[in-house]
Amino acid sequence: MKTLCIIPARKGSKAIKDKNIKILNGEELFLHSLKFAKKLKFVNQIVFSSDSKKYLKIASKIKNILLSKRPSNLSNDSALMIDVIKYEINKLKKKGKLFDFVLILQPTCP
Repeated sequence: MKTLCIIPARKGSKAIKDKNIKILNGEELFLHSLKFAKKLKFVNQIVFSSDSKKYLKIASKIKNILLSKRPSNLSNDSALMIDVIKYEINKLKKKGKLFDFVLILQPTCP
């Protein structure tokens, strides 16, 4: 059985500006989710999905994760998480990568 972990972090936030890169214990918030995902032995692939070049650059510090720049129509206030998940799964499917399970780790809940 193969498990895909998706960590979605868009740059647009109305309530708390740049909440996904707020510093918690000396690191950007989403880095805590990425590092936690790396510890999960059952996860076969980690995808960091963002519309922000800045976020993707920060995430590139973590080795062996797939960085995915998602389109603006999946990064606005009305975008649904299920559509982001389908988008990332379909991108991997086109590359011949299939998964049995999908785990979503929200950056705001480390």
